[in-house]
Amino acid sequence: MDGWVEREIEGCAFPDQRLKTRFGKLLGQLSEKIGAALPTACQDWAATKAAYRFFDNARVDESILLAGHFAATKPRMAAAKGPILMLHDTTEFSFQREKPEAIGKTRKLPSARIGSKPITKCGLLMHSSLAVTTAGKPLGLTAVKFWTRKKFKGTNALKGANAGTKHTVNHTRIPIEEKESIRWLENLEQSTQLVNPDRCVHIGDRESDIYELFCLAEEKSTHFLVRTCVDRVAGTGSTTIARKMKREPIQGTHQIEVQDTKRRPIKVTLQLRYSQMTVHPPIGKHKKYPSLSLTVIHAWERGKPKGRKSICWKLLTDLPVDDLESAIEKVEWYSQRWKIETFYKILKSGCRVEEAKLRTAERLTNLIALFCIIAWRVFWLTMVRRTNPNTSADAVFTETEIAILNHVAGKSDDPAPKNISHYLIVVAKLGGYLNRKNDGPPGNTVIWRGLSRLTDIHFGVEISEELVGN
Repeated sequence: MDGWVEREIEGCAFPDQRLKTRFGKLLGQLSEKIGAALPTACQDWAATKAAYRFFDNARVDESILLAGHFAATKPRMAAAKGPILMLHDTTEFSFQREKPEAIGKTRKLPSARIGSKPITKCGLLMHSSLAVTTAGKPLGLTAVKFWTRKKFKGTNALKGANAGTKHTVNHTRIPIEEKESIRWLENLEQSTQLVNPDRCVHIGDRESDIYELFCLAEEKSTHFLVRTCVDRVAGTGSTTIARKMKREPIQGTHQIEVQDTKRRPIKVTLQLRYSQMTVHPPIGKHKKYPSLSLTVIHAWERGKPKGRKSICWKLLTDLPVDDLESAIEKVEWYSQRWKIETFYKILKSGCRVEEAKLRTAERLTNLIALFCIIAWRVFWLTMVRRTNPNTSADAVFTETEIAILNHVAGKSDDPAPKNISHYLIVVAKLGGYLNRKNDGPPGNTVIWRGLSRLTDIHFGVEISEELVGN
């Protein structure tokens, strides 16, 4: 079993040691054949059958499978310098099934045909929290929640038969515990248990604009930086955030790197204004929750870019912002949020989660939990070359793998030991990376392809040693 696999499963508390052994074996097999179907990764019927039984075992669930990874993330966060950015986001996995009721639904889509019933999408939802450094290196997951709409009700369902009428219930009056939004609070609380809460900055998109979340962060002595979608009452109570910010002058500009519609990195110049103010709770919640002293940061593009929407971020944070440099820092931190979307891309495009053939929500949840660890590993390998290029190669690769990569790379005039940056370039080349002068750094796709090829070469070396004896 590889060293990294042992570290990621050490903290798993299975009721039977044999289950832990099987989990470690599956994690290794699927990480060596990223994107392959279970039979392909397991290679024979006995191993494949054992995998199916494992994912269907009533004594196995996602909390047990991910406990070891969460435990391994804890020392990585402790060793990191500076603030830890906790990126929170929700994604959905869609599946095509003859019996979709065995999995559940994610949402309903309008039919393309007039008069037809809405189309119900079969699948699972996952809300996850990914810890990254301010430089963008992923340290690991800190909390994950799975569900389908069989269990939770959306706001429209809670409104019942009155939805769409003048008697529609105000969703702000529905207790947070009865809404899917509770997942944001649960993940914040779970994440802050793994590291000093004061070091954490919880980052979320507009879906995280939840007043209960702000109050929980204050209660737990942690911090947040979220994009807002609600124009809240501010100041003395006679105005709103938007009105107050309109009176603020532009205080500077800053260039950031974001992704375009095709997920390619682009440079964008933003104008900034910021202001500290008192923000009040929603109507109906003012008796339960206090007013908060928060800082609002507005960052937006001037003009209309071609082929995409212009960026307009309205951010809210409990962190102090005393000058332009501090405001720029917070904008940079928020721009790291797309890292969790990259993590989801690895899960869906690399691990091909949505092509899994398991038939129930419980089995799929267990499989996705395992793939979460693999997706993080691929993402970490991609980013560690950019953030810590001088890391020793033996921290990632075995002696045999280093020997193989040296052979693939060919002879070098430099006899000095090579670092992780060198070897990851070789891995990326195995995955199709050309390493031309103007090429950007290797991405996740060429890394996971290269790792799969490295595994195949390693297997060939083992066979040749057995057959030839050298």
